[in-house]
Amino acid sequence: MAAWRGDYRIGMTVETVARVRVGGGVAVERLICHPRLPLIAGLDSARPAVHIWDARDLRALGTVGADAAGYEQDNAWERVLRAPATAWHPGEPVLMVSVAGTVLRWTPSGEFALAGLPPTAAYRGLAFGPGGRTLWATPAATAADSWERSDVIDLETGDIGAGPGWDTGVASHPAGGLALTLRSNQGATLGLFARVDERAAPAGLRVLRRALILDVDGYETPIFSPDGRYLAIRGNAYGNSLDVFEFPSLDNVLSMTLGDPSPGYPYPQEWLDRMRAWSRHNIAFGARPGVLWIGTPEGALVEADLDNQRSARHDTPTGAAVTALGVTAAGNLVVADADGALILVAADGATPAAAPEPVAAFLTGTTEVDPGTDLDSQLVLTDGARSWEPGDPATVDTVTDADPTWLRIQVQLNRIGGGPA
Repeated sequence: MAAWRGDYRIGMTVETVARVRVGGGVAVERLICHPRLPLIAGLDSARPAVHIWDARDLRALGTVGADAAGYEQDNAWERVLRAPATAWHPGEPVLMVSVAGTVLRWTPSGEFALAGLPPTAAYRGLAFGPGGRTLWATPAATAADSWERSDVIDLETGDIGAGPGWDTGVASHPAGGLALTLRSNQGATLGLFARVDERAAPAGLRVLRRALILDVDGYETPIFSPDGRYLAIRGNAYGNSLDVFEFPSLDNVLSMTLGDPSPGYPYPQEWLDRMRAWSRHNIAFGARPGVLWIGTPEGALVEADLDNQRSARHDTPTGAAVTALGVTAAGNLVVADADGALILVAADGATPAAAPEPVAAFLTGTTEVDPGTDLDSQLVLTDGARSWEPGDPATVDTVTDADPTWLRIQVQLNRIGGGPA
């Protein structure tokens, strides 16, 4: 990848459309915008609650979990266990929120609990099917190996079917027909692509053989650009990595560490503090094609032009650390900061519609996996630079320190006669 040029549009003004302060000045740690309607949901950083705003003027519309008890200070594991999972209906003003073992359905007229769920339901991830008839939920409440399966809930009949395992959100391609989710493991994370069609059986994710492989675990839900030409993934558990892939080629066009790279274990406290200062939800694709926005702990927005490999820095109105970014259905950027402000920034371009041809080309170039056969033995893997056919990793016998951790572990297993990493 060619060297990037910086500060090419420093004179550009980031125009603020609206600005509000979240109740109590509490920071929002994640923003989820409705794909078609002017609605924004934001996760409260102090308690398992979800705020909802009108995306046109940031008018507050309600809060799910307004009476929830706060998180214990500095208890990261409790935050993981209690944080709500959310999903917007693809076409209606309906937000599903999974919290405290219950799935709540919020609409502008009120909220109620979703009935008919198994008593063992404790969903950590939610996603709607493309037509809104089915709700996909993980881990499965209906299987003993819960994280190896997901539930497919028919919202019209209440029936619950079985779907494939996934654990880190579902990103739908804007042209439809394809989704990407993650299946995490400490050694390596799989980016699983899936065909989606609610008219077909089964109605859930139908996993494809072509897949991404990411080093280690701890990533966030992938995001597609509005025109469908790029996908970006933030993570991981050991550093503030950012990777951007072209679609449908899956070539890696940007791979970087935000802030300081890992100094190696044991981690110095100073480095841990700097790493945690970066939000895990600080990226969003803007309305202008090929532009990825990145929020920083210094209260700035970095405009990364992927098409031209250039970047620029813009100060936010408050100067406080950016805690979350999102983009509304109208293409406006939404910024949340550490002082509890929510800022709506005007779009600087018109988003072209995503073309269906790249999705069709991707689907033509691969096939669905056999759900009755071991998944690892069927996948054609790529990290954006190299590819491995099924069985290839088990034959690798030489690596260097520049190779990803998962491949180095695999070589060690190969040398002692082990199986997949």
